[in-house]
Amino acid sequence: MTFKKNNICLGVALATITVAGALVSPQAAAGTKAERMSEAANNKVDALEAQLQAMQAELASLKEQANRPADSEKVQELDAWMTSVKSQPVEAKTKDNMVFFRGGYAHANEDRGGTLDPTSNTAFGASNPNGQLNGNINDQDAWYFGAGFDFSLDDNLFGLMDDTEVLAELGVNYTELATIQPNGISFNVPLGGGATLPAVNTESATINMATVSASPKIKFLKNSAFRPWLIPVGFELNVISPPSDAITVLTPGMMFGVGADYKIWKNLYVGADVRYHYAPGDVDGVNVNTLNAGGYLGIGF
Repeated sequence: MTFKKNNICLGVALATITVAGALVSPQAAAGTKAERMSEAANNKVDALEAQLQAMQAELASLKEQANRPADSEKVQELDAWMTSVKSQPVEAKTKDNMVFFRGGYAHANEDRGGTLDPTSNTAFGASNPNGQLNGNINDQDAWYFGAGFDFSLDDNLFGLMDDTEVLAELGVNYTELATIQPNGISFNVPLGGGATLPAVNTESATINMATVSASPKIKFLKNSAFRPWLIPVGFELNVISPPSDAITVLTPGMMFGVGADYKIWKNLYVGADVRYHYAPGDVDGVNVNTLNAGGYLGIGF
């Protein structure tokens, strides 16, 4: 009896296991197939992604190769420009042009001559007692003042000498030579028998000279506070009035000069110069050869 019960239980268990296996097997098979399909799809996606990345990398490489020559040339040009800029010396900003105001002492080599010179005035003779002279025209001492401009043309004497500047100087000077009171010509001093003598002329005349000049100037020690200079030769026009009765003289001449200036503060300069004015021969007996010596105040711009 017991044996039968055991067999019956064993049969039920086997039947239960069989039914369970039959039920589970399709589900397991279905799960395995889905996993395989999902894995295959994932593999395809990975392959496509890898191909896309490869194409993007190749495209980027092609772009880089296409742009590399132009970029390389630009970089080389920039490098060359930076090297040239860095290699250039630093230039100090200076005010090379100047306006100056000058004045001082003038000395004539010879007397001026002309009919206002009492030694050459023969209207009444040199010993005419009625003639008066204040500041003899034969006096060789005089004074002058003037102004001018310096314009910078070159910094190294056209390549011949470093730190040697070439400038063009334009100037105008006024020189006062003398003040005279010439012999009179008014016959208003009665004498016996109806004769008259010329009265003393109380009118005076200033003998002066105006000079306009243009000269090359060579100035040494550029960028230095102290700068000597010279004018090898310059051109000038001299106007003297009145050197003689009712006559104004215009005569060309030459000028030579040396000098130096010193920067005292910022663009403010003080200087001194000596100049010789020379005109070959004379005009209407008037000689304009003169030596000037004086100082000047300059302002750089």
